[in-house]
Order: sequence, then C-alpha cells, then structure tokens
Amino acid sequence: MQRRGPTAGTFAARWRGAVPWLVAVLATAAVVATAPAADTGGSTARQVLGGEQLRIMAPASPGGGWDQTSREMQSALRDLIGRSEVYNVSGAGGTIGLSQFLRHRGDPSQLMATGLIMIGAVGTNGTPHDVSETTPLLRLTTDFQVVVVPADSPIRDLDGLVAAMRADLPGVSIAGGSAGGAEHILAGLMAQAIGGDPARISYVAHSGGGEMLSTVLSGRATAGISGFSEILPQIEAGSVRALAVSSARRLPGLPDVPTLREGGVDVELENWRGVVAPPGITAQEERALEELLVEMTRTPRWQEALRRRGWGDATLAGPEFEEFVRAEQERVNRILDEIGLG
Repeated sequence: MQRRGPTAGTFAARWRGAVPWLVAVLATAAVVATAPAADTGGSTARQVLGGEQLRIMAPASPGGGWDQTSREMQSALRDLIGRSEVYNVSGAGGTIGLSQFLRHRGDPSQLMATGLIMIGAVGTNGTPHDVSETTPLLRLTTDFQVVVVPADSPIRDLDGLVAAMRADLPGVSIAGGSAGGAEHILAGLMAQAIGGDPARISYVAHSGGGEMLSTVLSGRATAGISGFSEILPQIEAGSVRALAVSSARRLPGLPDVPTLREGGVDVELENWRGVVAPPGITAQEERALEELLVEMTRTPRWQEALRRRGWGDATLAGPEFEEFVRAEQERVNRILDEIGLG
C-alpha cells in the first residue's frame, strides 16, 4: 500500500487592507473578475484522468451490495465528472475480480468496490492476491446483516431457528454470499454462540444477493443471511420474514426486528464497503481520486442513497483508511481461524 502526504485543502482568499477606500474597491473588483474558481476534487480528477472515462468494477453479480455501491457511486459522480461505467466480475467473494483488477496497474481511471467480504474470501480461499496489493482510497459505508426465512417457513422467530440449529446443526442450511464473507462469518459466529461447532454449519455460498434469495425462496435453504440494503425490499414485499439483525441496536428500517443479542445469541457484526485504485498510480493521482470521492460523499445524491439504502456513513480516507484495511485483515483472519473457516 502506498503512503503519501496530507490531502490538499481548498484555497482561501486573503484580502489586503491599509489602502485608500477607492483603490480597495477597484482592487477587489479586479480580483473578483479575474481570480479562478477554487479547485475541486472533480476538476482535479478530470485532469488526472486525461479524458479517460472512469470505470468502476463491482466484483460480484448484479443486485448485491458491491453492485449497489458501485451504481450509487456512478450516480453521485455524474455531476462531478460526467459519465462513468460500472461493470460486474463475479465469483469467489470478489477474489476473481481482484485478480483481474490488479492487471490495471498504474491506471487511475480504474476503481473497484471492496470490503470485509473480499478480505474474508481471501482468507478462506487462499488466493494468491489480497487487498493490500491495491491502493486503498476511501471507506464508504457500513451495513448490517439480516437473518431471514421464507415467509411460509415453520420457523417463526429467532428462538425457533436457534432450537433447530441446536437439534441438528448440519441439517439447518443457511444461504448467503461468498465463502468467507460477512454472511458466512455471521453464520459461524451464531453457531459458536449457541454452543455448536462452526465447522459443521451447512453454508450455501452464492456470488450475489439475487442467487441467495432464489435459494431461500425455493426452499433449498432453511434460512438466509443478507445485507440490510439487499434484503429490505423482499422483507417489505412479504416474501421473506426477518428474524434478527446483526447490529448492536435495532435498525430504524426494521424497528420490530430484534438484534441477535436480544434473542440470546451474543453476536454483533458490521459489514463495510469501500473503494480502491490499482497499484502503481502516482501520489498525485491518488490524492485526486481521494478528493473526488470525498467530494462525492457530500453530494445530495450520495446522501440520499445512504438514507434509501440504510447504509451508515463511514467515510475514511488517506493513511487512516490504509491502516484500517491492515487491521481488518488481521481481525477477519483471526475470526476465521477461531470459527474454523480459515
């Protein structure tokens, strides 16, 4: 991971006094008429891109959290840099996309969504590459997981699911995202919390939220785990029933759904998502992209997306984000080892 100096701030105008009133008025008028507008992340990024269109990889199938994040970014960036492109590369918890993304070394026009799921997938799959080989730019959001069952399931609440898991842990199949991802980790932590062996859970991995939902609705899995923003439309439509959330407190969007801890399962897990650039870009390019993305998070479009999706605003940039990624790699690998998934 690259290090760099502090991000450049905006310019501030400085006025000089101690001049006759008329001269001051004329000088002020001249400054107002001729001074360039303060630079912004968008204009600097356009210079760095050199006419190239920004491309954002969502390293998963359409419909999942990374896809949603990438497309909300695309929308929020429109007023800053114009058109951008989002494309999907699915498979293996984002590690297939990661391997392809690293080939764009030195290209500042390429971005990729990432997060806890990719870090977990790297630890589980033993892939030759990890997130530390990219250039971390910004942490964007946090999201919590929701445990659901089909609307017609005989399991009515978390107590019912826990009872079924205690009676026959391997017989309770749980559908979720990629192996080693946030959903898989949560399933393992739940099994551990109720006294079961996390290595014996029947976890059905998928490359995207749409595939997971199909498995749950078809009855091929007892329960499912998904990010709040991904599963909320199905909860509201009545196709699935929410049993619990992985947050410390009940979520505003699901005020009637208890936390896992409220249901006697002492587990809390927060997912996060961010964005990275390829390795080998210059310090100037890195700063310009960070400034652009920070500016994006302040736009009305992005703020509205946070409200609509139920995402937490977790903006973190620069060396602080790089240190966060390093700490997350250690933390997630430790959890995976503890629950037998490493």
